[in-house]
Amino acid sequence: MNFLLALIGVLGVAASGPIIAAFPAVPVLAMAFWRNAIGTAVMAVPAAINNPRSFAQLRKREWGWSTVAAFALALHFVCFMISIRMTTVAASTALVCLQAVWIALFQTMRGTRYGWRVGLGIVLSFTGVVVITGFDIGSGQEALIGDGLAVIGGILAAAYTMAGSKARAPMSTSTYTTLCYGMTSIILLGICLAFNIPLWGFDARGWVGIIALAVFAQILGHSAFNHLVSSLGPLTVSTLILLEIPGAALLAALFLGQVLPAGTIIGLAVILAGLVFVVRGQGKAKAMTTSLKATRST
Repeated sequence: MNFLLALIGVLGVAASGPIIAAFPAVPVLAMAFWRNAIGTAVMAVPAAINNPRSFAQLRKREWGWSTVAAFALALHFVCFMISIRMTTVAASTALVCLQAVWIALFQTMRGTRYGWRVGLGIVLSFTGVVVITGFDIGSGQEALIGDGLAVIGGILAAAYTMAGSKARAPMSTSTYTTLCYGMTSIILLGICLAFNIPLWGFDARGWVGIIALAVFAQILGHSAFNHLVSSLGPLTVSTLILLEIPGAALLAALFLGQVLPAGTIIGLAVILAGLVFVVRGQGKAKAMTTSLKATRST
């Protein structure tokens, strides 16, 4: 069952970029709103069934961190989904997946000490970024701006993950996702209204894209990984999420015909290798910290 859920999760999140790129008639902000609104409606069902009073029992701390996570997630979707329309799916996905690197850097600034694996991974990851953006300079200014937005999207994803880890400690997955997705939907709705982004009036093909994005990326992809965290642990899940990079590139090549230059492929491979070092290095650092605490307690 875990293997099946992992496969569903990887395919779900990997399909996000290709779906966004495949339906250019629908504004990306509208797609961002609807994916979260639909995700909220679906996840609210198990939340209401399991514990109808779960939201009333939340403290100010959970509401506060959930609000921070929702703002970060909303802005992450804005940056990532716009970048998909400006650069290649593969490049945008890889640059957004740098969130693991940003988390490591944030934790380092807060005093966490990591070993050489994390340091090497960070160097490799940013080397891959330089390789990709260097090749995108030749593709035009739009692709380069798309790369920049993807990097910002990765930073925001890291902020969302860190805030969410503080918010959801006393909450079930369904309660947290309902709360976070719901608040994210409200924020995105405000952005769409402020910039006169249409939220309806699309043709049948446009709604197919919106529903596909909500079902595959939001409900199946994110929900599968949220469930797997409790059974496989965050380190294993973080490693599995890295498969989104080659998965998105493959889907974009198969269904969108996006052929990547050799240099960009090399950059993707370097980023992927760097992220593996970062994720594994963080896991070893946490294991050593736990071991030291246990030794001291005895």
